Amino acid sequence: MPDLERAWVGRHGLARHRLAVATAFATQGFVFIGLTTRLPDLKDRWDLSELDVSGVLLVIVLLAGAGSVLCERLARRTASAALLRTGLLLIGAGAAAMLAVDVWPGFLLGVGVYGVGLGMVDAATNMQAVAIERGYGRPILPSFHGAWTFGGLLGAGLTLLTAGVGLGWSAGIGLVAVVAAGAAFLPRSVTAPVDDADPEVVAALAASVPWRPILMVGLGMVVFYMVDTAAQAWGAVYLDEVLDAPSRWVALATLPYLLASLVVRLAGDRLVRRYDAPPVLRTGAVVACTGLVVVTCAPTWPVAVLGFTLVGAGISVVAPLSFSAAASLAGGSVERVDAVIARFNQFNYVGGLAGAVLTGVVGADELRLGFVAPAVFVLGLLVLARWFRAAPDAAR
Repeated sequence: MPDLERAWVGRHGLARHRLAVATAFATQGFVFIGLTTRLPDLKDRWDLSELDVSGVLLVIVLLAGAGSVLCERLARRTASAALLRTGLLLIGAGAAAMLAVDVWPGFLLGVGVYGVGLGMVDAATNMQAVAIERGYGRPILPSFHGAWTFGGLLGAGLTLLTAGVGLGWSAGIGLVAVVAAGAAFLPRSVTAPVDDADPEVVAALAASVPWRPILMVGLGMVVFYMVDTAAQAWGAVYLDEVLDAPSRWVALATLPYLLASLVVRLAGDRLVRRYDAPPVLRTGAVVACTGLVVVTCAPTWPVAVLGFTLVGAGISVVAPLSFSAAASLAGGSVERVDAVIARFNQFNYVGGLAGAVLTGVVGADELRLGFVAPAVFVLGLLVLARWFRAAPDAAR
């Protein structure tokens, strides 16, 4: 009876931490989409060109990569829960500064703070999610990424509802991250670390990881973030400037995209159990490519919205399946998995860099052309999908 009671308490505690981590994912999505759907307004405030916007996005991606590396280093001695709280406070402060401050140095400071915080939150949320998934003993990572999508939907919806409100007032989205930082995240003591005081132990554990298959899975995540960032960072600008959508409707580039992503992610576990990961990924790649072709050739903004919706449905499960595969391939202690997840998270920024910057550079003269590159690269999932099947076997 005591064993049953301990098991019930453990599962109850995990459920509480699972809700907290899902809240962190949702908050990150809410703030990120709250910012990207306001890019047209920020572009007008500072009179930025497509290349200038690409430069700002480049800085955010590079600083996010640095924040993720910082998180990896600090995770050797600091619990991921504390790192997640710090990251949430940073993205809240950075987002508020970007939207509220009307002097250029202050805006750039906000960009810097947000970028570093974004990287820390990216790494720490997935560290927490993987640890909880291991505790449950079954795939639940798609639901965490579904929470991110749900938060993004709320962010896009808020932009639609407050289209006539000044940017300064919209800075309130940063308060959501500050509040979320107080959630009950998973403490390191629950995950029973081997030796969180010895960095050499962590380095040795990471050194024995099968990095080649993880690299192949990581390339799949690069493709995902290339497509995802191109759609989310440039979608609103595309509707606004190329297809002349009414300003109050430009957030529709993101809202249906996220809604389709949420539906597919919620069904992701069942789809993978029934059909296996490679067929799901290959089908999604074809759907996403079709959607990007529709976006590129769209004669009117409602047609482009349909294209973005197809893209969201096709590409959505790649990221959660990538993190689950990487964690399975890593195996072993929580330190080993944390080290792998933090490093694996760098693929996020490679893809984000390509999606944000390449789209703007290629589309500098004609933004339509900027969506051609992700349409081509997403077909790479047809080849990479097989590595997602190998992950559980390699872990065993």
